[in-house]
Amino acid sequence: MASMALNLILVPRPSLLLHPSQGVSLGDTVTLRCHLPQPATRVELYRDGQWRSRKEMDQERDVAEFSLAGIKKKDSGTYQCQYQGLAPAGTSEKSDPVKLVVTGEGTEESRWPWAVPTGLCFISVTSLSSDNSYPPPGISLSPKEHVEIGTNVTIQCSNQEYGAAFLLHKDGHSAPIQHQEPDYWGTATFTLFGVTPADSGTYRCSYRIRSCCLLFSPLGDNVTLEVIPRPAPTGDNGGPSRNLVAVVVGRWVAAIVFIIILTVSVLLVAQRRRMQTDESPGATP
Repeated sequence: MASMALNLILVPRPSLLLHPSQGVSLGDTVTLRCHLPQPATRVELYRDGQWRSRKEMDQERDVAEFSLAGIKKKDSGTYQCQYQGLAPAGTSEKSDPVKLVVTGEGTEESRWPWAVPTGLCFISVTSLSSDNSYPPPGISLSPKEHVEIGTNVTIQCSNQEYGAAFLLHKDGHSAPIQHQEPDYWGTATFTLFGVTPADSGTYRCSYRIRSCCLLFSPLGDNVTLEVIPRPAPTGDNGGPSRNLVAVVVGRWVAAIVFIIILTVSVLLVAQRRRMQTDESPGATP
């Protein structure tokens, strides 16, 4: 029991988000994305506390996706995810719960909007509000701005005084893309493992105000991430091989020029000796 408790403390908790961000009706396809703060070997999905599904993971991926196709009423419920970590090894706690409510066919207005995990509070976008009297969170990006494909990128959001849970937003997405609880110093660390060009974009943070389920901070400043291709290896464009050819050709040319000069020099010396022989006394006319 002590070992299990220690593992739960050491292994950071994942976060679970629901996609699409709004309007889930009978027959729709819903994707539950479990965002992992560290590499994992497997991820498990639970509904109403009961095991539902499992995914074996590639160590480089930081998101596990569970798709629910042809949604039925029985798929309604409270979902959580949990993962088996690598370093540190152990099983994480379950994520904050996200509630899926499936409605029948209806107008866009009658369909339930996107849900945000906030502990035991389940809220919809229509009831979310931000209070501009609270300071927006700080944000930082590491490495800065331009990074190569495959790099691990860290985005940190911070507010020590009021932040109870942080949401990471990306421009072009109507719902937050990740959710994280802060550490002791009021900082939440979001890691994007092995970034690709699809991760390029502008990111912002907000936070749920402590002791309040329905109140969020305004969005903070933004950071921009640009993922660029890795430089081509030195030999791909003929670098070393081309240089080697140039060296070899240069030496051949130098050798040929030397032979020509040597030949001309020998001929000139031979011609001069014949002329001296012809001009000497007693030479045969």
